[in-house]
Amino acid sequence: MELRRKIYKDLLEWKNTSNGSTAMMLEGARRVGKSYISELFGQREYKSYLLLDFSNIPAIVKDLFLNESHDLDSFFMKLSKYYSVKFHK
Repeated sequence: MELRRKIYKDLLEWKNTSNGSTAMMLEGARRVGKSYISELFGQREYKSYLLLDFSNIPAIVKDLFLNESHDLDSFFMKLSKYYSVKFHK
């Protein structure tokens, strides 16, 4: 599918130009493949990843984003612990 290849190419460009200094948020209409392409990209391009759906996020995780994102080491440690995911640089 052409759209899927185009967005994947755009995500690769973002990854290569941002060099880990920025985050990516995909938004758009429902049921167009945002979660699918995000998960595929995470699996193929990173050692570890975490896919969050902010429309259905637990209060404890929302609190991390609202109140604890100033200390990124602690933020990622708590996020990793909550979701039982080991993050790699």
